[in-house]
Amino acid sequence: MTVSKTTQTELIRVAHVLADTARPVTLAYFRASALVADNKDGAGFDPVTVADRDAEKAMREVLARERPEDAILGEEFGHQSGTSGLTWVLDPIDGTRGYISGTPTWGVLISVANADGPLFGLIDQPYIAERFVGGFGIAEVQGPTGLSPLQSRAPRPLSEATVLTTFPEVGTPQEGAAFRAVASRAQLTRYGMDCYAYALLAAGQVDLVIEAGLNAYDIQAPIAVIKAAGGIVTDWAGGPAHDGGRAIAAANPEIHAEALAILKDAMDG
Repeated sequence: MTVSKTTQTELIRVAHVLADTARPVTLAYFRASALVADNKDGAGFDPVTVADRDAEKAMREVLARERPEDAILGEEFGHQSGTSGLTWVLDPIDGTRGYISGTPTWGVLISVANADGPLFGLIDQPYIAERFVGGFGIAEVQGPTGLSPLQSRAPRPLSEATVLTTFPEVGTPQEGAAFRAVASRAQLTRYGMDCYAYALLAAGQVDLVIEAGLNAYDIQAPIAVIKAAGGIVTDWAGGPAHDGGRAIAAANPEIHAEALAILKDAMDG
């Protein structure tokens, strides 16, 4: 579906309203000594807090008022159908483990998508007051030092690259081994960034982000931001990644191809 310029302007406006709404909700609980995290995963630890739930509720209230015809997919409250062909994909706190640990690498993820994937997205880090935006001809970050354009890094060999991921194990043992096959050839590997890793890639600070076990709400906003900044995001087979699963985000097609070949070889082996 084609989105008119008028509609694009409206979607951008609403995305910022959503982020502005979620910011104070998440900050109200961040680093609060009384914050309690519930566990959503009986076999492991997948925390959720009142901040996650309240932030998503607040954003859904905005959409009910501003864009009632659009569908919604949110981490905490699931899918709500719509009639417009557009879906707002919301992760009220991406990186709840970091959030409850007090690290400022979590973020609010907001995107709007059609059947082909995300059209526009933003990664908002409320504590640092940074907002990374991409789509509809926009690629910029607003932060403590002002407004700056987003541009991913120029090509460089993997041996000179920085690779980020969130969990050292990455996913299954096979997925972890595939990641390490790439990371072992890189200059630097860093862990624990959650969505902030994708923001750093869009800002030209790192070269690759490789993850597995993602959901749609984890990756759709980063896809929009990184694509607008000149980067590329696919699954580990080189196909679309907007439904989640395994994702590789790269600063440019050259390093994407180099890392993807290693991942494919490791997974096939």
